[in-house]
Amino acid sequence: MGVCWGPVVRVLVLQAAWALGGGQVRYSVPEEAKAGTVVGRLAQDLGLEAGEPEARRLRLVAQGRRASVEVSGASGALVVSSRLDREELCGKSAPCALRLEVLVERPLRVFHVELEVTDINDNAPLFPAARKNLSLSENSPPGSRLPLEGASDADVGANAQLSYTLSPSEHLSLDWQKTEEDSESLFLVLKRPLDRETMPEHRLVLSASDGGRPSLTGTMELVISVLDANDNAPQFNQSVYKVQLAENTERGSLVIRVIATDSDEGSNRNISYSLQYLFPPDRRDIFEIDRNSGEIRLRGDLDFEDIGFYRLQVDAADQGNPPLSGHCKVLVEVLDVNDNAPEVWVTSLSVPVPEDAAVGTVVALLSVSDRDSGANGRVRCAVWPAAPFGLVATFAGSYSLVLREALDRERVSEYEVEVRAEDGGAPALRASRGVRVPVSDVNDNAPAFAQAVYTVLARENNAAGAELARLWARDPDEAGNGRVSYSVAEGVGGGAVAGGGWRAASSYVSVDAESGRLWALQPLDYEEVQVLQFEVRAVDAGEPPLCGNATVQLFVVDENDNAPALLPPAPAGGGPGGGAAGSSGPGSGSGSGALWAWAAWGAPAGQVVAKIRAVDADSGYNAWLRYELWEPRGKGPFRVGLYSGEVSTARALEEADGPRQRLVIVVRDHGEPARSATATLSVSLVEGAEAALAAAGSSSSGAGPRPAAGAEGGAAAAAAATNVWLVVAICAVSSLFLLAVVLYGASRWAPRAAVLSGPGPATLVCASEVGSWSYSQRQSRSLCVAEGAGKSDLMVFSPNFPPPPVPAAKETQPEAPALVDTAQPECVAASTDGGGITIPHNHGVAVWGVKGMFSWMPA
Repeated sequence: MGVCWGPVVRVLVLQAAWALGGGQVRYSVPEEAKAGTVVGRLAQDLGLEAGEPEARRLRLVAQGRRASVEVSGASGALVVSSRLDREELCGKSAPCALRLEVLVERPLRVFHVELEVTDINDNAPLFPAARKNLSLSENSPPGSRLPLEGASDADVGANAQLSYTLSPSEHLSLDWQKTEEDSESLFLVLKRPLDRETMPEHRLVLSASDGGRPSLTGTMELVISVLDANDNAPQFNQSVYKVQLAENTERGSLVIRVIATDSDEGSNRNISYSLQYLFPPDRRDIFEIDRNSGEIRLRGDLDFEDIGFYRLQVDAADQGNPPLSGHCKVLVEVLDVNDNAPEVWVTSLSVPVPEDAAVGTVVALLSVSDRDSGANGRVRCAVWPAAPFGLVATFAGSYSLVLREALDRERVSEYEVEVRAEDGGAPALRASRGVRVPVSDVNDNAPAFAQAVYTVLARENNAAGAELARLWARDPDEAGNGRVSYSVAEGVGGGAVAGGGWRAASSYVSVDAESGRLWALQPLDYEEVQVLQFEVRAVDAGEPPLCGNATVQLFVVDENDNAPALLPPAPAGGGPGGGAAGSSGPGSGSGSGALWAWAAWGAPAGQVVAKIRAVDADSGYNAWLRYELWEPRGKGPFRVGLYSGEVSTARALEEADGPRQRLVIVVRDHGEPARSATATLSVSLVEGAEAALAAAGSSSSGAGPRPAAGAEGGAAAAAAATNVWLVVAICAVSSLFLLAVVLYGASRWAPRAAVLSGPGPATLVCASEVGSWSYSQRQSRSLCVAEGAGKSDLMVFSPNFPPPPVPAAKETQPEAPALVDTAQPECVAASTDGGGITIPHNHGVAVWGVKGMFSWMPA
């Protein structure tokens, strides 16, 4: 059987390598490698077969700091899991090695893995300031040197190896030296003598480039001012002084004494010292120097969290004209810790803010500072409440309080804003600053009425100047922007008046400009106008003015100020002349009239002998009329329909009832108080033949036949007339011709039969289970009907009798009283489903609906 020696040999070789290398695997990976980058095949390098990493639970154990790498489960490869930043992990230390432990089980073994994070050139050189001011005397000899501060680079190795270049200059050059104490020294060297009159100032650019690939560069501008005179400059015994101070060093303690000498003589040899802060440039109150002795003493308090390192420059200037100076550096390292709370200041405030200010408007400028350093000096700022203002960072430590949302003064007129600052220390220190922001008003709200449409009820006959209603429009603006004045819109709205005319609403009503009180200019008359619709306008005093409108619907409520009026007689058949029935004319108060009618003896009960017609100019209950038989009282032979006004027989007429019956009929409305009119009806009782001949004569002398009002009444009258003719024929055959002549003459020359109607305003009055209403004939004289419709909602009754004869008479001849038609009315059905029919104005009808009774009284 064959033996596979390949795996065995590989394991032996790996074990030998492990033994020789001390059991450690080394990998290298560049910083900023992307997540998922494979660092090395760890499982393969450890000698594990395929499937073993997962089976033996190959895993990584980091020691100390975050490793930022992990072992892929299935493949066993070592991959990057998160961002690798060499400067964050190791700072300036080189090399940057991470020591990892790798564990496998079955059996449990520990392997050591060393991961080196190599540097890449991701940091550019940085100078301490973007601009540096220097001075040189014009008589400075060539070779004069001005010290410069070099740049720093956070990278290591070749990436941190800096080289410096100076922009071309025929007078100045750059001298770069490396020293053990300060690592490097830069000097600006004078190559040729200067001439201040030719060029008083030299501007050069100092560039620092690192050794990375590609190389990164930082720059600093040098401004060299040329002085008018020059001598030997003072020289310090040391170019760099280093000092360490504890943070609790008391004020006034000696930090160091610097000594400078000047080879000049006289006043040019007298030296005065001055101190400049190279870093940080904004702290001028910590150290002080004695101008004569060169002693540097502690003036302020040290705070390690604020500033842990100070770089000072001491200038030694002689008293020459111009003075010359020498320079040295003092490096002060501060030890220990201290904390400070943030501070918030309002540097500028623009209030009040108009409510129409645009989003993004700057309201205030804020300055936030914290004297601590590191995390303790990182300040987070927020504004409360979060709306409608927000903070925008303009630059480090400065914020703008800006408008984030639109303002509405009517909702919030003033804001109390609190700016809160919190540092990153542990525990965190906080500070806050309150800002009061008032909002100024603009005219951005139009007056608004509480209702778009106002419904006002006003009783007619009101007094002129009476208050009808009060309108009120709200304008939430302030001062003149919210001061509202009212007016009736000109040319808009009005009301239809009787007769089909139109009048403007301003002739009826007016509105008080300040209070909005709506009052009547004149008494209102329901019979003249029922509805007024107009607009009331509310205008504020802003600039520009804004306005709001409301529609006012003024309904005139009817009062019972019109009494029922009996309709005067109308000309029959459309021809002139004819008989007339006396009646009371339209007007207020009660009235009476004398009317005549014929009735035949033996007429059955229920036969209509006359119809009283009246009209009331009011509406509703005030125009709903009822008819009552006032005289004779008791059980007489006649009765009156309560709402129809029809006079009919209560029983069969007998000779004992006499030749004439006088009926007094009172017509009342339903108003409060009720108004009435009185009609006197004289009913002549005659033989049936005479009544029939009177009716026939009236029919033949009229302009044309009229529709019957009831088939049964006509049949009964015809039967009665036939019986009378038979009795007369049997009893008096000889006098038949004479009787016929007499009857013909009587029918020819008797007064015309006419309905109790006449011209005038007609009103349709409806009474039902839910109330009553009226419709004026002045507005419409059309009923909607559908001919032949199967549904009948309205029943129209009209008297059926021919028009009376028209006698030849002069125009000045007075009309004789007319007899009331004794024929039964004919029934005609009309539907309201569609179509239209015009009721002739000289026909009186009574209309019954399905749920109520209508009375139609034409003009």
